[in-house]
Amino acid sequence: MSAFEVLRFAVRGIGANKLRSSLTMLGILIGVAAVILLVAVGNGSARQVADRIEALGTKTLTVQGVGGSGVLTPALAEALNDPVLAPDVASVSPVSSTQATLTYQGTDHSVQQLVGSSPGYFAASNSPVGAGAAFSADDVAQGRPVVVIGQTVADELFPGVEAVGKEITVNGALFTVIGVLEEKSSASGFMDANDVAIAPLTAVQQALTGYGPLTSIVVEARTPEKVTDAQSQVSLILSQRIQAPTASNSQPYRIQNASQLLQTQTETADTFTTLLGAVAGISLLVGGIGITNIMLVTVTERTREIGIRKALGAPRRVILTQFLAEATMLSLLGGGLGVAAAFVGSNFTIVGVRPVIVPSSVALALCVSVAIGLFFGSVPAHRAAGLRPIDALRYE
Repeated sequence: MSAFEVLRFAVRGIGANKLRSSLTMLGILIGVAAVILLVAVGNGSARQVADRIEALGTKTLTVQGVGGSGVLTPALAEALNDPVLAPDVASVSPVSSTQATLTYQGTDHSVQQLVGSSPGYFAASNSPVGAGAAFSADDVAQGRPVVVIGQTVADELFPGVEAVGKEITVNGALFTVIGVLEEKSSASGFMDANDVAIAPLTAVQQALTGYGPLTSIVVEARTPEKVTDAQSQVSLILSQRIQAPTASNSQPYRIQNASQLLQTQTETADTFTTLLGAVAGISLLVGGIGITNIMLVTVTERTREIGIRKALGAPRRVILTQFLAEATMLSLLGGGLGVAAAFVGSNFTIVGVRPVIVPSSVALALCVSVAIGLFFGSVPAHRAAGLRPIDALRYE
């Protein structure tokens, strides 16, 4: 029997009971779509977090105080910018940040992060100015109340109006908008990267936070390859200038490395995505068991047909091939519909994440669905091929 005839008989067998075949394909469809979509959700979540980390700058170090130790000061930040002890440090930006309410002509907008820092902060945090200009070192020295706002703040306070040059109040203090940051891609489900305002450190301390300890110190390495060296140099200076408490031998500060954070996040995301795919794979297994049950029922119903074909000389391999072809075709059709359903589903946001389809997961899910058809279809196929013609003809 030719391959065409095998396929023709397989199609006829599937079409003999359309409802049963549809339910079988539905099981495979759900399994394949679940695998692709869950892997896509994991990949999309990882992409969002990676974008946020990269938006902060991959060649930056962030020094933070531990447990309200209050060890971070502008003098300490200045000490880190030492060309002799820290040759791989490009810039150091002291940061004092707080929440604030910005008001313009009766319109209020609350920002989670109002940053007081130095001009180097814009480059270190990967926050270029799109309109207007950044403040200067002279603005910091004079404590001028000027501010650069993010795109979200500009849209909320100045819809359809030029923001640069306008005066706003920040927690009651008067500031002049001198620039608007370039818009950053902002992942849903996370803090809006464009909902930020940056002002001179001295102005923020005078009007808002006071002259207490800094929130953090942002250190920019000269190149991404020099981040680890810069971290070692910064750590050495900090250990020389800050003594750990005698009672607890732990340091009163910690250094966050953006590159290491990105690497750790990537590894965690890969594990999470693999776990999601494995969980979704269970539904494929259930679909395979459904194929076995359906094909066993099909063999039982077509026992007399099998007996007639074997009595007319059909060899064992022909019967075996026909039922394997039916099972594989059911899996392939269900898998193809599952892929289509997954691509449709990827256009929607799932649990706050926009799925990102992984091409390898599509190919893997299709291959697994075909393999499931062959594997789970082999039992009923062997049973059909093993029937004796006389027993099959007597079956009622």
